Amino acid sequence: MATPSNPQEIISTNPATGAEIARVAITTLPELDGAVERAWHAFHHSGWKSMLPHKRALVLHAIADGLLAEKESLARLQMQDNGKPLGECRGMVDSAIGTFRYYASVCETLEGDVTPSRGDYVSFTVLEPFGVVAAITPWNSPIMNDATKVAPALAAGNAVLLKPSEDSPLLAPELARIALTAGLPKDLLQVVQGRGADVGAALVAHPGVRMISFTGGTTSGRAIARVAGDRLVPVALELGGKSPHVVFADADLEHAVAAVVAGIFGSAGQSCVAGSRLFIEASIYDQVLTAVVARARDLRVALPDADGVEIGPLSSFHHRERVAAFVDRARAEGGRVLCGGEVPTGGDYDHGAFYLPTVIDGLGPQAVACQEEAFGPVLVVLPFKDEADLIAQANGTAFGLACGIWTESFKRAWRIGRALEAGSVWINTYKQSVVSTPFGGFKSSGIGREKGIDGMKLYGQVKSMYFGLHEQPMAVAK
Repeated sequence: MATPSNPQEIISTNPATGAEIARVAITTLPELDGAVERAWHAFHHSGWKSMLPHKRALVLHAIADGLLAEKESLARLQMQDNGKPLGECRGMVDSAIGTFRYYASVCETLEGDVTPSRGDYVSFTVLEPFGVVAAITPWNSPIMNDATKVAPALAAGNAVLLKPSEDSPLLAPELARIALTAGLPKDLLQVVQGRGADVGAALVAHPGVRMISFTGGTTSGRAIARVAGDRLVPVALELGGKSPHVVFADADLEHAVAAVVAGIFGSAGQSCVAGSRLFIEASIYDQVLTAVVARARDLRVALPDADGVEIGPLSSFHHRERVAAFVDRARAEGGRVLCGGEVPTGGDYDHGAFYLPTVIDGLGPQAVACQEEAFGPVLVVLPFKDEADLIAQANGTAFGLACGIWTESFKRAWRIGRALEAGSVWINTYKQSVVSTPFGGFKSSGIGREKGIDGMKLYGQVKSMYFGLHEQPMAVAK
């Protein structure tokens, strides 16, 4: 967690202890101009964009090797920076390693299309880099999210300006250092630091930035989209969610309950795909709700490096205030807090940004708590009568990022999965994510798709090329 100390720096504070970890200098506007200029120089003169794909892939693999060599220190640094359990942080470094290896392979094997001709020519497509790309990442999973943008953008031949969140500024410089040591040409990956409202806004508006990729809140995403629209530059947005998690009466209830709890309380709910709305078929509502509440109460909330920890602190003290205010508002709307809904006290709890796993029912689907994202360990629970009722309620938000469906009926899973407005649909599982499968949202949850082959194409522009095969000189008119 980071907090501003003065206009020139950010203080990174361990949200588990409140102790200062490091101070990071904020990038000034003249420094930002210099970074953009250096990025363009590297793009044009380093040889990266014209490097043979298999040689570019070797550098990406070397970056993955560098991350692997420093896995433990990177995981511990992320744990200190944003409070996630250490085991989860190790998994996120593994994810970053896998992302660089995947896009090394995509870089080496991606093919253009030979398109059907309608005349005396051969036509095909190639993927060209944009040049300088702005990659803006959130605070919840920095090393993983950084890799998700940086790896495909570099693989496509771009230079990248990476701006991490001011609330988790420490991992991005480590990635840039490892990339340079691995053989990435100088200035192809640079880090700019600062608050979204000033440095982030300046980066997005900079005339030297040719493509923008942003992961974060929907309000910020809309503002970025407006600027990108005015500038006519491509933008990819991975935004918020209010993902429905659905349990039908014929589901394997033991597995369903476990997945519901993991889907919302993993990462302390600080995940865009957290299953924050639980819909339970009316005939089993009380049974499932009771089981979910019992599991939530038993979760181990502890220091992120404690044995058996399941939920660590929230990423910052100010974010905990936002989550607490969200729960208070749900109470005011008539919601019943069945467990949690408060800050734990005593021992380690008194020093960190902890908040108890919270389950709320008694609200209607239009309540603010059922419409807006808490981005914390808060689950709202609602009953549904039948499929039509479920679809209407589940689709009744501005978001459309992900959903989970628990049923033993393949036909029902297919019907509901197609009917729900979501970019990712999990059936009898939840929160699965692999770098080879595209990820993104519907509606206000975003534009574009990261990961997979689509994630590489996101950072390139299609160029069509024609080779003439004419036997006769071309005529003015046919």
